[in-house]
Amino acid sequence: MSLQSSTATLRAGLIDVFADTSLSGNPLAVVEDADELSEAQMRRIAGEFNQAETTFIMRSHQADLKLRSFTAAGAEVGGAGHNSLGAWLWLAQEGKLGAIDVSRVFRQEIGTEILPVELRPVDGRIFGHMKQSALTLGTKIAEVAPLAAALGLAPEDILTEPAPRVADTGVAHLLVRLADVAAVDRAEPASKGLLKLLGTVSAEGCYVYALEGNAPHRAYARFFNPTVGLWEDAATGTAAGPLAAYLAHERLIAGSIEVEQGTKMGRRSILHVNLTPEPEISGAGVVVMRGSLSI
Repeated sequence: MSLQSSTATLRAGLIDVFADTSLSGNPLAVVEDADELSEAQMRRIAGEFNQAETTFIMRSHQADLKLRSFTAAGAEVGGAGHNSLGAWLWLAQEGKLGAIDVSRVFRQEIGTEILPVELRPVDGRIFGHMKQSALTLGTKIAEVAPLAAALGLAPEDILTEPAPRVADTGVAHLLVRLADVAAVDRAEPASKGLLKLLGTVSAEGCYVYALEGNAPHRAYARFFNPTVGLWEDAATGTAAGPLAAYLAHERLIAGSIEVEQGTKMGRRSILHVNLTPEPEISGAGVVVMRGSLSI
């Protein structure tokens, strides 16, 4: 099939990920059978959908399927987050994986990694569980004043236990603990300042969060990712995973955490993270649109 010289029709749609109801969670555009698409076409299609991310599903010689994901601005993103979980939930709900009446494990090729994804039936719905890579810790920020300025906050809004630090379980993000939920909602990053700071510490995005209680099992978060043209994201598995691993490394949590994200955007999302010991992200999704894409 030559997509350069003839019209092709591909199956595509939208699924809300980490959602219990439609029009919540984090929307993902999905395109099936994308093997013959060029990278330039993928970028243009992602721009056409204009969602946080669009995932293209392809054949793989190393795993069950290969996934590539692009933002609306055309930046390719990796890691096992809503971009991959949503694709598998889409395939399961569209009947492309056979019956999911018992737990089933698949292997996905994402960038240079081969990662497992488990699909389980729970009360009539399908939940996805994805393991991420082991935690790698990067730059720690000691001087919080420039960070506070980049986030549009006061220095006293930023807590230093644990320290603001880059953490990576597939994608490197800067994790910043704030004093409370109100401080998280007050954050108004300056794009140039945050971009410069993220470049300095070699991080892709910035995850600001607040914890509940002295022995927290729940966090409230927002995610800013201007490096890939995505200003704010409603649910970010590639940030929730390293957050859980970092908090466990600092002995602030043990075993699991629930992260609420997207509420400020009107897209409340709940991400569940279990440490096994690597982070395992879980959630469900709701298909909100099915259709065909003509190229």
